[in-house]
Amino acid sequence: MRILAIETATEACSVALFDDGGLRDARHEVLGRGHAERLVPMIAELPDKGRADEIRVSLGPGSFTGVRIGLAVARALGIAWHGRVLGYPTLALVAAMAGRTSKQAITVCMTGGHGEWFLQDFGPDGMPASALTTLPPDLAAKRGSREILVGSRAEELGTMTHTIPADIRLPDARYVPDVPDELLTGRLAPLYGRPPDAKLPGQ
Repeated sequence: MRILAIETATEACSVALFDDGGLRDARHEVLGRGHAERLVPMIAELPDKGRADEIRVSLGPGSFTGVRIGLAVARALGIAWHGRVLGYPTLALVAAMAGRTSKQAITVCMTGGHGEWFLQDFGPDGMPASALTTLPPDLAAKRGSREILVGSRAEELGTMTHTIPADIRLPDARYVPDVPDELLTGRLAPLYGRPPDAKLPGQ
């Protein structure tokens, strides 16, 4: 079975194609912005233009625009290829990357919105050990971290908590198969990690 993995929730944009569990080819670029222009060409550069039986796509949290771009492309390809589309949490992917070299508890700290950081703890098995939360840096420092600290804000949090972070900052689609199957979902709804800024009257 072929699997196409798509990761667009952060400033990194990456895709990877797997065939019977083995990595066929991959692309990983740190764009900042421009995911909408680059994602489809990156997929087209893969063998057979990335065609797969299953597509796994990031649900976030992260960039509102990036997550929605990835989901839109995954849904469109799923329809065109008659393939299954599953979503996965971005922080779980970052934790899975760290879990390849360590079997200790992991804290993922990533850039959030409005100057806050996304934080979540994971066990050695890659499963969440705490709820996803978003905090300003000072409260994140009071919260602390587990033995292994990774993510795009790991260096800043590590400085504040006197913890040496591991050298993993951004998610990479090449490691999507390491995300526990229990975290895959057919409910393709973005994970925002915080309540919406705009609320309906009376809420």
